[in-house]
Amino acid sequence: MRRLLDFVYDGAAAVAALFMVCLLGMVLLSIISRQLHFHVPGTDAYAGYLMAAAGFLALAHTLKRGEHIRVTLLLNFLKGGARKGFELWALAIATLLAVLFAVYSCKLAWQSHAFHDISTGSDATPLWIPQIAMAAGTVILAIAFIDELVLELMGKRADAHAGDALRNE
Repeated sequence: MRRLLDFVYDGAAAVAALFMVCLLGMVLLSIISRQLHFHVPGTDAYAGYLMAAAGFLALAHTLKRGEHIRVTLLLNFLKGGARKGFELWALAIATLLAVLFAVYSCKLAWQSHAFHDISTGSDATPLWIPQIAMAAGTVILAIAFIDELVLELMGKRADAHAGDALRNE
């Protein structure tokens, strides 16, 4: 099960990276088309869709790598059972919020499909298409939070060290 979950997190991150490359291509196309005096309709909208897709699909991978922003001031002060209790409480709240976010993201994409909602731009893209990436990303994030909560309950969750945040700065 661990390998399957890690494959899902890594796969979503790989698709997010692919969308980032496509985003670069869309921005370059927009720049080149302006320089050569022709217009490709929808480039701004598609760049936005690709950016949102990349962001949402990378959420779970980022969580599992310990790269999400955490406020550790109180957590570093706590020891033993109090620390574990606070971690469980925080993970339970985060899991609940992630599940709610996933449910409503899926509901939004479904309603956009049912109502034939399209973008107001010149591209007239059916909105459920870019919303699928948001829904998939939030579902995978909810699974990752459930995974983290179960690992914490079993005592197998890797601790984030206080100095780890410094490597990003």
